[in-house]
Amino acid sequence: MTSVKGHLGLYVASMSSLSLPFYQKHHRHFDRNYRSSQLQSTMQDYRLEEKRNVATHSSGHMYSSGITEKKDEKFKQSEGYIGGEFHLVQKEAIEEHNVERTAVHKTRKVAIRESADRISLNKKIHETQEFHKRLNEDSMLRLPEFIIKPRSHTVWEKQNVKLHCTVSGWPEPRVTWYKNNVPINIYTEPGKYVIDSKYGVHSLEINNCNFDDTAQYHASAMNAKGELSAFASIVVKRFKAELDDFSFHTARFAPPSYDFFPGDSRVKFDVHIIEKFSVSFGKEGETMSLGCTVIVHPNLKRFHPEIQWWRDGIQLHPSKWVQMHWSGERATLTLTHLNKEDEGLYTMHVLTKSGYELHSAYVFVRDSDAEVAGSPTAPLDVYCLDANKDYVIVSWKQPAVDGGNPILGYFVDRCEVGTIHWVQCNDTPVKFARLPVTGLVEGRSYIFRVRAVNNVGISRPSRVSDPVAALDPSDRDRLKGMPLAPWTGQIVVTEEEPAEGIVPGKPTELTVTEATKSYVVLSWKPPGQRGHEGIMYYVEKCVAGTEDWQRVNPEIPVKSPRFALFDLAEGKSYRFRVRSANSAGIGEPSEATEFTEVTDKLDVPKAPGHVVPSRNTDTSMVVSWEESKDAKELVGYYIEGSIQGSGKWEPCNNKPVKGKRFICHGLHTGELYKFRVRAVNAAGLSEFSQESEALEVKAALAAPAPPYGITVLESVHDSMVLGWKQPKFHGGSDITGYFVDYREIIKDIPGKWKEAHIKAISDRAYRISNLKENMTYQFQVRAINMAGVGLPSQPSDKFKCEEWTIAVPGPPHDVMYTEVRKNSVVLTWRVPVYTGRNEVTGYYVDVREAAASDEQWTSVNEKATSKRFIKVQGLKEGVSYVFRVRAVNMAGVGRPSDLTEPVTAETSPGTKEIVVDVDDDGVISLIFECTDMAEGSKFIWSKNYEELIDSPRVTLQTKGGKTRFIFNDPGKEDLGVYSCAVTNTDGVSSSYAIDEAELLRLLELSHEHKFPIVPLKTELAVELLDKGQVRFWLEAERFSPNGQCKFIFNDKEIKNDEKYKIKVDHKTGLVEMIMEKLEDIDEGTFTVQLQDGKANNQSTLVLIGDVFKNLQKEAESQRKEWLRKQGPHFVEYLEWEVTNDCNVLLKCKVANIKKETSIIWYKDDREIMFDEKHDFKDGVCTLLVQQFSKKDAGVYEIVLKDDRGRDSSTLRLLEKAFGDVISEVCRVAALTATDVKVQSTEHGIRLYSFVSYYLEDLKIIWHHKDTKLASTDRVKSGVTGEQIWLQINEPTQKDQGKYTLELFDGKEGHKKSVELTGPVFDEAFAEFQRLKQAAIAEKNRARVIGGLPDVVTIQEGKSLNLTCNVWGDPVPAVSWLKNEKELLGDAHLILKFESGKFASFVITDVRTTDSGKYCILVKNKYGTETGDFTVSVFIPEEEEQVKHEKATKKK
Repeated sequence: MTSVKGHLGLYVASMSSLSLPFYQKHHRHFDRNYRSSQLQSTMQDYRLEEKRNVATHSSGHMYSSGITEKKDEKFKQSEGYIGGEFHLVQKEAIEEHNVERTAVHKTRKVAIRESADRISLNKKIHETQEFHKRLNEDSMLRLPEFIIKPRSHTVWEKQNVKLHCTVSGWPEPRVTWYKNNVPINIYTEPGKYVIDSKYGVHSLEINNCNFDDTAQYHASAMNAKGELSAFASIVVKRFKAELDDFSFHTARFAPPSYDFFPGDSRVKFDVHIIEKFSVSFGKEGETMSLGCTVIVHPNLKRFHPEIQWWRDGIQLHPSKWVQMHWSGERATLTLTHLNKEDEGLYTMHVLTKSGYELHSAYVFVRDSDAEVAGSPTAPLDVYCLDANKDYVIVSWKQPAVDGGNPILGYFVDRCEVGTIHWVQCNDTPVKFARLPVTGLVEGRSYIFRVRAVNNVGISRPSRVSDPVAALDPSDRDRLKGMPLAPWTGQIVVTEEEPAEGIVPGKPTELTVTEATKSYVVLSWKPPGQRGHEGIMYYVEKCVAGTEDWQRVNPEIPVKSPRFALFDLAEGKSYRFRVRSANSAGIGEPSEATEFTEVTDKLDVPKAPGHVVPSRNTDTSMVVSWEESKDAKELVGYYIEGSIQGSGKWEPCNNKPVKGKRFICHGLHTGELYKFRVRAVNAAGLSEFSQESEALEVKAALAAPAPPYGITVLESVHDSMVLGWKQPKFHGGSDITGYFVDYREIIKDIPGKWKEAHIKAISDRAYRISNLKENMTYQFQVRAINMAGVGLPSQPSDKFKCEEWTIAVPGPPHDVMYTEVRKNSVVLTWRVPVYTGRNEVTGYYVDVREAAASDEQWTSVNEKATSKRFIKVQGLKEGVSYVFRVRAVNMAGVGRPSDLTEPVTAETSPGTKEIVVDVDDDGVISLIFECTDMAEGSKFIWSKNYEELIDSPRVTLQTKGGKTRFIFNDPGKEDLGVYSCAVTNTDGVSSSYAIDEAELLRLLELSHEHKFPIVPLKTELAVELLDKGQVRFWLEAERFSPNGQCKFIFNDKEIKNDEKYKIKVDHKTGLVEMIMEKLEDIDEGTFTVQLQDGKANNQSTLVLIGDVFKNLQKEAESQRKEWLRKQGPHFVEYLEWEVTNDCNVLLKCKVANIKKETSIIWYKDDREIMFDEKHDFKDGVCTLLVQQFSKKDAGVYEIVLKDDRGRDSSTLRLLEKAFGDVISEVCRVAALTATDVKVQSTEHGIRLYSFVSYYLEDLKIIWHHKDTKLASTDRVKSGVTGEQIWLQINEPTQKDQGKYTLELFDGKEGHKKSVELTGPVFDEAFAEFQRLKQAAIAEKNRARVIGGLPDVVTIQEGKSLNLTCNVWGDPVPAVSWLKNEKELLGDAHLILKFESGKFASFVITDVRTTDSGKYCILVKNKYGTETGDFTVSVFIPEEEEQVKHEKATKKK
């Protein structure tokens, strides 16, 4: 029998080949790194033991039926003790192994015997385990340990993901799953989570992942010995259509299929691109849209062309940065958030089965404003060159603008996909435009951004890179071979089956892929001999001159066949080598590299040379240069331009361009520009090239574009007259002529082209002679300018040479538009060549919107116009229109002309109009300016839109961009519409109409200029000033500094002196003279004479008679008033007002008060004395008269005085004025009256109201039921203090009703009412009855009227006699009390009550026992009353003794 250890070795070997857990079979990346080092060592021992056992025992294995104590102890202490590691799967594995081994080679008898042995062995093992558990259970306890930890995953949205782990430990650990440290409850979201534990494998499955599932998960294993956790992260990504790591799947972006095109292959689609996007300029952060209108003919509903957008030769696809839209007619590309990466040449492809059409234009993106002035702009084009398990090389391009300060370096930031937390990857800025980023977590995806820094600040961050996953390149290659992987989004992580431990071989092809002074990047290939498990690497370095190899990463081995080394000594040389390692050991080192010096291997490129600009358009130039010599890894070039003399350089591109030529757009026409270029690679930017020669921005000369719109204007039997439209592009110079070619069409087969003439023709209409009658012809036209002959036009339609016999005229030709404005346009045309049977008598002009149908033509003029021009008005701004013209004769209206090109009704920015001018000499002229003059541009003046050539009536003066059209002798011959057009511009033109009214106005203005006057705003006038001064003044509209002025009085000139002050303000044209005082001698005529160059004028003012006297009197009064105001004075004179308290307040407002100013009040010339000095607060003086009455009538005066003067104000309060005050006091008092209230008394009912103040002048009237009450004995009224009352004695039911109190102030009455009815009357009447009875009872009740003292002191033995008066009706009963006990009369005490009024109290012989408190009690039916007194009896001897004792005490 073999040993138990041998058995265990066989068991483990069987497990390795037969019983590998299913989760390991599904993980391709499984290797022994997931196992603990203890388990790996134990497994290796088992395999070695198994080999020895197999070599010793060649026959079938026999198992021992018993286990000795020694072997059992050894078995228990083994690190691979099977009861602790695999007790859940031991029986199944042994049975499966034995059945397979014996199924073929053993007989049934042997199999039965071995089965019995096996059962016996299992029973023995179980009994032994139970025995040792009971023997020492604590020695079996072990902490939980994760044999296989859960792996992190990155998955696509809406996919499922499953985390696995295996745990060992005793007792069996309990596993709990957590999400972000919160336990997962599968019942909160049914179906979301599935947690399972079978055969020692614990799993968490997450279904239908979304972004909320991006989190850190961990499994916590716990038993009696402790707790242990293992962590894993899940990142959920949303699938994007962009090509990123899986862009190699050609099936995802297959070429467009044309199955949807019509089946007839002969159908040809004509594609026309109109309303094209042009060169565009944007700014970072803005949104930009590019669009074109696409017209496809024939227009089939089921057919839609494919629209593709490209940038710099790379096709674009919808993303968060790019949006595409196709409406069926218009294709639009929207850049939602511009960045410099979006700069480039954009091309729109329109694909059909017949071919494709395209349109391109450049888009420039300017930098956004820096957050800190002087800081650099953001880098661009951030992308990842290489990606491995634990590091990525990030690359970028340097910005064109450094903010005026050199860029010191760059910071790289990373962010894990699914989070918003950015982490800076480098502590110090790197100058090289590449950086290896380490410390990544395998399987997770990251995005990156870069920031530039200079000595002023840090730039804005660049646009983030595309996401990149930290994966081994071999894993990435396997993923690339799986076309479904990108679509499921699941990063499939598999584990390979373990095999025999093989020490890996040497890595091969070790090279230094990149070396800078900051880092060195190594790359190698994995060894060929490495087994089936994963391998890792150790990198070693050796300094030149030594043989000492140092391990760079001794603690953390590298998982990827690439490695970046930092912290190397700059300038030193190193060799490097790599060792492979796995669980079997560390292999031999690779071949060492050559010595590599730690320095920048990539040099900054040299400056480009020979920068040459050349003209392109009026806003762009073509800049070419010689490439940088010996430049390595060149990224591109930056171009800068500067206006000569400005000293300011601006970038022409913000994204490096490759090649040797670039078109710089957005330049200013007419300015001189110079350019410079510098190259850029990862090492940095080169020096600037030498500056180019300055060149003016203007359009380059080119041959003109082809003419178009060829039509027949007249046809006879042997000739035809052709007309055409001038080219849309003139080539930068005037078109000097045209060449016409023709060819015969015989049976639809065209012949050869023939020249119709030798010399160029200047007109756009030409008669071709010597044609064959009834022959069909085609024509083409070429234009010529200074640059040469342009391309021919498209062949015309086919025309037949035959005699026209129609009576109506042919079509007008050369229809052109000019003077385009937002609501008008001017059309011109030429007469038809074929006039019909009669002369042309007029023309009709038709208009319609460009997008409208032919049925929507409308006529501009209801009556035919004889002129060959018309101004079409009433257009809608922003709408495109087309026009045509029809000629009319006596026979009718002829065929319309060809349509004009669509013209949009809008006024171009900067549009100027012709202005009319009349100079100082009276010369009338028209002036027109143009700021958009190009080289060779000319001003063309026309009258009635016919060019004026050497007319004797006018003179033309042109200088630069300004022209003057001068009328030599304006008259009726000059009536008409004058227009001016500028050649070589975008239709710059304007016109000015001179009719009879306008001509008359201009002639009058010319006369005024020839014989000028000084224009006056106002004639000579006079006014008084505050001091009583007299001011004469007039105002001219304009008065130059050389103008002169004279004042004339009665034919004598007035000079500046003490009496007259003359002033002239030439800026405002104000002329004035001030006289200090107007005296009698100043009566007369005043005249002002003005002269300003040739202009003069005068104005006269007559001051005589009453006009003079009134002015003199008013001036004197004004002077006195001014003198008064020099001292303390009244601004508002004395007046009165009644306060709310019915007092009269006298007040006035004063000014120019100082501390020494005194104020005195008088009444009837008697001074009113005050205890306190008056306070001039707010400049108001007041006197309060309280309870104003007749005694307060009189004359009140207030006087202000100090050393500067005196002023007084008087107020007469007499007669009517006094009555007004009294009336106002009464009115205010009446307004203070309270509501009428009801009060009951013992006599009746009283109605009353209170006022703040009552005076006799306030009339009181009481009304009952609108009837005035008269005073009687029963009903009385009166005033007590401020109470006004009405007393109703002994009221009855007749006294109910409404009572009104009327207060009459002398002008109007003020009423207060009360309803004395119903419950009010009843309550008042009941209260009156009660009070009345109470009064009667009070009057008749028993009372002690008087006569009794309070205290009686009497000597013993004397006689006491007291008498008091008693009242009551009926007569009251009288009784006496002593110390509250009733007394009865006897001989010692005699008590008497006589006449019902007198009660007497007599003690005949007073004793000491008579001392006490006595009381008389009187009582009748209305009440009771008492009278108290005290009697004190003393003995004379005792009295003397008491006095003596008191005197002794005092001494």
